[in-house]
Amino acid sequence: MAARVDTATSSRLARLLVGEGLVTAGDMADATKEAERSTRPLVDVLRERQLASAELLVHAQAELAGIPYVNLRRARIDQDVLATLPAELAERFMAVPLAFISGRVAVAMVDAANVQTVDYLATVMQQSLKVCMASEASVRHVLAQYKTDLGAVDAAAEASQQETRQELASRVKTIVQDSPISRALSTILEYAAKTSASDIHIEPTEDKLVIRFRIDGLLRQVMDLPKSLEPALVSRVKILAELKIDEHRVPQDGQFGVKVADKEVDLRIAISPVIWGEQVVIRLLDKTGQNFDLGDMGLAGRSLRAVEQGIKRPSGMVLTSGPTGSGKTTTMYALLRAIKDESINIITLEDPVEYKMSGVNQIQVNTDVGLTFASGLRSILRQDPDVVMVGEIRDRETANLAVQAALTGHLVFSTLHTNNAAGVLPRLLDMGIEPFLIASTVNTVIGQRLVRRVAEQHTTRPATKLEARMISQTVGTILPQTSNQATIVAEDLGYHSLPLATGPEYQLAEGTDTPETPGGYSGRIGLYEVMTINQDIQKLITTRATSSEIEKLARAQGMVTMRQDGYLKAIDGITTLEEVNRVTV
Repeated sequence: MAARVDTATSSRLARLLVGEGLVTAGDMADATKEAERSTRPLVDVLRERQLASAELLVHAQAELAGIPYVNLRRARIDQDVLATLPAELAERFMAVPLAFISGRVAVAMVDAANVQTVDYLATVMQQSLKVCMASEASVRHVLAQYKTDLGAVDAAAEASQQETRQELASRVKTIVQDSPISRALSTILEYAAKTSASDIHIEPTEDKLVIRFRIDGLLRQVMDLPKSLEPALVSRVKILAELKIDEHRVPQDGQFGVKVADKEVDLRIAISPVIWGEQVVIRLLDKTGQNFDLGDMGLAGRSLRAVEQGIKRPSGMVLTSGPTGSGKTTTMYALLRAIKDESINIITLEDPVEYKMSGVNQIQVNTDVGLTFASGLRSILRQDPDVVMVGEIRDRETANLAVQAALTGHLVFSTLHTNNAAGVLPRLLDMGIEPFLIASTVNTVIGQRLVRRVAEQHTTRPATKLEARMISQTVGTILPQTSNQATIVAEDLGYHSLPLATGPEYQLAEGTDTPETPGGYSGRIGLYEVMTINQDIQKLITTRATSSEIEKLARAQGMVTMRQDGYLKAIDGITTLEEVNRVTV
């Protein structure tokens, strides 16, 4: 009997999908034969052959069963609603509560036709249920929201406040040593790790303590805590980072490591006095999941080839430029990874050492004992290194030593804070380096920014007239002009395919806004411009040319600018024009 019912349901499903024009009659006939031959459900065969999406199949099944269908991929469920069904039961039965509706609780289930399960859940929840059907992906999307609840922080805050009222005289000491504030900090760190936050900002205001996370480069407020918790929470961080808990007048820096969400994470601590107390910024560095592959970071085509040529030279300087938070240090590590070999001696001088890399001798700058970039560089040059990485060129002395190292047969990697690649050369002039020394030592200059990636779940749309005009003005000169050039130009720039400069409408990607992909973005990727210092540019340097003059020549010689690189990535569906326009000019 069960087999006959299943067959009948499959037939109805087939008629529905073919009748609505969602699956062709031929494809459905082939899928039906395969299901009968393999004795598998028709829906599994349709899904396996990618003839219909999982959401579409669930929607069709719900319609056949007369059960309301819901798509929860963008849903954000209130924690009070989720609390009506324990997380372990929700996951066991693949059922999640959605909302209170007219005295009933709306519940989405994968197996919504299972009467026994519905009755059991109604008994457990002590509520009348309105059952809907949803896909497994939709249900799991809501299940994940059980795991991002910050209620533990609120509970710890309440407990800590109670203790504060009871022991005002020894407030900080008592709270720091007891468990509630420790649990609060642990919960904040765990949530930050789960949301892939790069930084945690603990910011005191006049009447509260604001917690913000930096996710994909943008700060987002996560929660507020009572103002009274600030001394305890800041002191707890100081103790873990081995800082002075009684020092509130000057900035302090520290670090410590923790295991959060099964990951080993290094935490860099920066504490600064502000008008309403002490601000704490915690940078999270995942020791296990960092990718140092140049291609995966966003370098491609001409830019990647130029970098690879620059780092293969036996001596000279490869410099990376960009503002704070643009990924310069990560690029440096990727360069080291690309050339690392047991036959060469690599020494780095960093402040701080952000990632530990095997096979590389890494030195931590410590100004308290006189170990600066300049003094450290002077020392390590006596150790016969083949490659030297200096975390940042900040002053004239460090710049002079880096140049001397490059002149004496060393390959030097370092970073500077400038707006673009061409700006590095005048910056070195401003530091007092002679033009002929810059021209003879600098091999390659990299300018970079970071933009958010479009989420995997996304749609495409044609560019508006304004967007199309911006694309044409920015990359029209480097896009293929004819179909005969399309393949060659795309390979040269590092893409599988590119639209013609004069071709049809440009297609742009838009990510789906979900709690896991806010704004439709997930992760970040670099925008790059790579300038090779050839003889023509060397001549400009010796005449103390401006950065705009140098950039103009580099572009004429084929350099792809950061803005152009960003627009190419937007056309390819990797990011959006809005993101590119946000970080480039």
